[in-house]
Amino acid sequence: MSKFINEFKEFAVKGNAVDMAVGVIIGGAFGKIVTSVVNDIIMPPIGWFIGGVKFTDLKFTLPEVNLPGIEKLEPVTVNYGNFMQTVFDFIIIAFCVFMLVKGINRLTKKETKDKAATTAPPASPKPSAEEKLLAEIRDLLKEK
Repeated sequence: MSKFINEFKEFAVKGNAVDMAVGVIIGGAFGKIVTSVVNDIIMPPIGWFIGGVKFTDLKFTLPEVNLPGIEKLEPVTVNYGNFMQTVFDFIIIAFCVFMLVKGINRLTKKETKDKAATTAPPASPKPSAEEKLLAEIRDLLKEK
């Protein structure tokens, strides 16, 4: 059991797990921001442009079915406007994440180029006295 706990502790403290947790938390907050931008800034002008319609109110009401002996049921609706709103949210979030990843890749590419330019290839080490002696012995044996 102790080995299992130690493995879990090693996993949880590793940089990848912590980075992932931070990413999930920031992603959740970012999702709320994008949802607000879509709901409060982008969609109202689009709704106004198409005739004062609020996208979340768009729906298709299915015909009522009156069965004998059953009380009247609430009408069933297909809320395609809410679905459209969610699709817009997704597209904007996906685009923002794409731009973020693209920017990070550009920065990391510059860092690796800078590191490659500043670090010269290591010089080959000079042979030790033993290696020189062994090379001489090898050369003498080749001559015989």
